[in-house]
Amino acid sequence: MGLLDILLGRTKPVAPDLDQLFALPSAAVTLEAAAGFTPTGQGAVCFATVEGSAFEQTHREVQALLDADTERTGPPVRLVRDDYGYSWLVSERAPDQLALLVNDLHAVNSAMEVNGFGPQLLCSLAGFERAAGPSAGLQGADGQRLALVYLYKRGAYYPFAPLPGSGQRRDNALELQVKAALTDDLRIEPDLSRWFPVWGAPGL
Repeated sequence: MGLLDILLGRTKPVAPDLDQLFALPSAAVTLEAAAGFTPTGQGAVCFATVEGSAFEQTHREVQALLDADTERTGPPVRLVRDDYGYSWLVSERAPDQLALLVNDLHAVNSAMEVNGFGPQLLCSLAGFERAAGPSAGLQGADGQRLALVYLYKRGAYYPFAPLPGSGQRRDNALELQVKAALTDDLRIEPDLSRWFPVWGAPGL
């Protein structure tokens, strides 16, 4: 970054760092202790939909690779398109297999990168749910869903907490509290304007 960038307040973009995904299991421990949220076992990688045989071959190879895992007991990896035209490669593991889910997310991102589709990668997420019963710490209703979203091009996370029920409403107060709780575990995206809502994301 040059002197002019510094003087004008411009910041250098953060390079993608997929190893940040491996911080999720540690963050999950903190999140459960602070707020009673536990992993759902669902996770997904979101990317801009691309047409063409090269892309189709890439996602078929990724699906085959993940489905070949002998430890996978849930449904096969699936490709989903949301109402906004984005594609999600969805993996489901047992709730206590977050580390394996993270490996899946990392493998999908890495395969997309290697095959030249890094620019299409948008985010990855892991789902959490607040179990019924009393819990200390942060606010939030029983059964509330939460996603920890990793922004590929920013190399950072943010929490997304859609409110239960119909309508597109999110619990901003809970998101800020989760941010504070996980500051020591995850690289949190400091620009709140980049905390994009992921309405319709698989698992939420």
